[in-house]
Amino acid sequence: MGEREAGSATAPHFRRVLLKMSGEALLGEREYGHDRNVLRRLAADVASVHALGVQICMVIGGGNIVRGSTLAAAGVERATADYMGMLGTVINALAVQSVIEQQTGIPTRVMSAIPMSAVCEPYIRRRAVRHLEKGRVVIFAAGTGNPFFTTDTAAALRAAETGCDCILKGTQVDGVYSADPKRDPTARRFERLSYLEVLAQDLKVMDASAIALARESRIPIIVFSVHAPGAFARAVRGEGPHTIIMEEAA
Repeated sequence: MGEREAGSATAPHFRRVLLKMSGEALLGEREYGHDRNVLRRLAADVASVHALGVQICMVIGGGNIVRGSTLAAAGVERATADYMGMLGTVINALAVQSVIEQQTGIPTRVMSAIPMSAVCEPYIRRRAVRHLEKGRVVIFAAGTGNPFFTTDTAAALRAAETGCDCILKGTQVDGVYSADPKRDPTARRFERLSYLEVLAQDLKVMDASAIALARESRIPIIVFSVHAPGAFARAVRGEGPHTIIMEEAA
């Protein structure tokens, strides 16, 4: 992890981070599409972290638009279904880009693994790093560009490629639990886990390939509630309820 500034209780832990969110997180009270209040809150949270001097990149799923796995189960050929899901992530990336820029004025770039030059840039690793160095928020869209891989794996891959210090996984709850806390009142939240514990206990916070890639690249994963205003900045500072996944559990 990055070094905390001496004598500062609010200094960020990290220099460059990747925020991973599901597409469903953008639904809010809606059944489909985007909740404008969620988008505005996300933009404000991104701005608060950007103000700390942290370089930010993002990966957003497409489940609020279309889920490849659901289409595949309905009879759509799996690779085609996955490509359709990738297009959903581009829609989300463009929506988030627009709201961030309009609400905060922070320059933002969408980079797609599937080239579509009329609406966004193609993903080029060196260009992505340069955008981050210039203080631009970079949103990686279209997953890895390949079917059969999730946006979790895309997040771990992009974090490794761009030299991120941490992956922050925004979820529906404030960390990783031993069971579903909405169904089991006895479920306990883990403060720390190792990558191997996540895999061995099949905790499903991210898919196995994403966890394995983060482990190989030695990138810690912080799991926190994306619905709590200001939680992104608190997690970057190492504050608030969360679970951290790293090489060895405490």
